[in-house]
Amino acid sequence: MQIERTEKEIIIRVSSKTDLSGLQRILDFIRVKEIGSESTVSEKEIENLAKESKSTWWKENKSRFIK
Repeated sequence: MQIERTEKEIIIRVSSKTDLSGLQRILDFIRVKEIGSESTVSEKEIENLAKESKSTWWKENKSRFIK
């Protein structure tokens, strides 16, 4: 894994063998933190965004767990 900071962004490079669903959960968490740090959004709005991302993940992956 490599992490690089530029003037405008942080770039994270991971192996192509990385589990995409796990990586997506991490990115969702980072996005929530980013939104919270850049705005005056309420804690409730952040919680709703987190619930929405979990709900989306469950809809996309439910069939893997319930057959």
